[in-house]
Amino acid sequence: MRMLFLLLAALAAPVVAQPAKSMIGTRPALAVDTLDHGRFDLAEQRGRWLVVNYWATWCAPCIKEIPELSALADRDDVEVLGLDFEEIEREDLLAFLQRHPARYPIAPVDVYDPPSAFPVPRGLPMTYVLDPAGVVAEAFVGPVTGADIEAVIARGPVPEAVAGPDDGGD
Repeated sequence: MRMLFLLLAALAAPVVAQPAKSMIGTRPALAVDTLDHGRFDLAEQRGRWLVVNYWATWCAPCIKEIPELSALADRDDVEVLGLDFEEIEREDLLAFLQRHPARYPIAPVDVYDPPSAFPVPRGLPMTYVLDPAGVVAEAFVGPVTGADIEAVIARGPVPEAVAGPDDGGD
């Protein structure tokens, strides 16, 4: 039975990863209201690396990522945005964040009307790394570490030939 599950999971993995990976080289536009950092607009983050992390309070791997994402957010050249993708009351989310503090903006996302800038995540966590020009450099389906993101940053910005012309980002 376990072998059947592993086989099915392996076969499904490329299907799950495809929408996220198709974002690489694009320049998404997204503006969301965060819990306590005001309006967060991707276009205003140009000049720094940006990590966009879809997560939920019930997701153990998501919770494990919070300290590493917070450490990245402490860097001057990196901004992190957490998109809480679940049905949860604002008070419950704030209480969760008291127990698991994130040193980056958190924006609740309506699961019935998610922002169109990124594909609806088919699993959590789901993380995008955007280069300083606002171009998606990498997409991670599943858990990500600070070292994974550091490796993307070390590769440098997405070449313009891959990114294409600037679409305005808004």
